[in-house]
Amino acid sequence: MARGQGFVTRIVDWLRAGYPDGVPHTDYQPLLALLERQLTQDEVKAVTRRLIENATVTPEGIEPISRVDAGTEIAQRTHQLPSENDVRRVRERLERKGWPFDDEPLRRTGSDPDDPHTDGPYGGA
Repeated sequence: MARGQGFVTRIVDWLRAGYPDGVPHTDYQPLLALLERQLTQDEVKAVTRRLIENATVTPEGIEPISRVDAGTEIAQRTHQLPSENDVRRVRERLERKGWPFDDEPLRRTGSDPDDPHTDGPYGGA
């Protein structure tokens, strides 16, 4: 609960700093849109379609679409960092369409968990 209160406090402080004399009536709607930004269902479909179009299909099968890929595509469309909720909605849509989704793309089967330089085919940190 404290985490949520801290978030609300930061928003209120931000609003007070930006609008020391109060929020003008004409700014209510844009502020709410900014604070509540989420992908619309059409945007989820568009992001999913683009991810599938750019996915890697090998003779062995379909490479999972990574969380990083989904986040990047969402950010390009919205010009904002993706929310966890938006990434979840895209992941669920991909999975319903039969495409695998990898929440942790650097942790692949066959990598050595004790060696930070062998995180599967994508290399180490």
